[in-house]
Amino acid sequence: MSGAERLWCERGGRASGPLLVLLHGLGCNAAVWDGLKPKIASGWPGRWLALDFRGHGRSFQAAPYGLGIHAADVAALIDPEDEVVLLGHSMGGIVAVILASGLFGVKVRRAIAFNVKMDWSDEDFAKGQALAQAAPKLFDSQAEAIERYLKVSGLKGLVDPTSPAAAVGVRAEGGKFRLAVDPRTNGLGKSDFAALGKAAQAPLTLLCSEKDPMATPEGMARLGAPVRLMAGLGHNVHVEAPEAFWRAIEGDLGDA
Repeated sequence: MSGAERLWCERGGRASGPLLVLLHGLGCNAAVWDGLKPKIASGWPGRWLALDFRGHGRSFQAAPYGLGIHAADVAALIDPEDEVVLLGHSMGGIVAVILASGLFGVKVRRAIAFNVKMDWSDEDFAKGQALAQAAPKLFDSQAEAIERYLKVSGLKGLVDPTSPAAAVGVRAEGGKFRLAVDPRTNGLGKSDFAALGKAAQAPLTLLCSEKDPMATPEGMARLGAPVRLMAGLGHNVHVEAPEAFWRAIEGDLGDA
């Protein structure tokens, strides 16, 4: 991608080996993985890649948005010869499942998806479309914008509002501040998530937090693989309890 149309991404890890791709949820950005990076550094045998989806964080903002668009953007960052493990949260989990279909030319060894909301009502979709059509709300101060970002992303109480990770969630505009995410990203439209799971050609690992208000093990099971419950944890488990989350997935990473 050129100039204004560039995805922000960060790479790290060893000089060679399999590639672990970290896919964040709707409204967030790659900073949500910061707490997990020490575990990746010590426990992952290869390289890793974290990105901000288009319309999020530090990446460019331009329609169209959609799950297939996000999958294509991720695929463009990956060498076709790389052996890839995908780790996706919420919307990022569905993008991981889509990439596991093989249709985007990515060699996926395993896709790990956690806390994916599967049950969407007409009211949910209508709310998303309304948000997509609204102009970004402007705040007089960065602190006010950060407070809003942490609230709507479910990160309030999990991320220090004075931290660099919190600042990534907002941007300056015309002397004021707004959330970094483009409101149009909310208009994803209806998708048959269960059908996407059935199309996966790579093994799927599915996890759901016991205290997630959006995702359920019963719903995620429709993706076509067993779902493991993460007891006592919430939607942003990778931020809330990175060590416990790593213990929950490290066996699957080793099997990939």
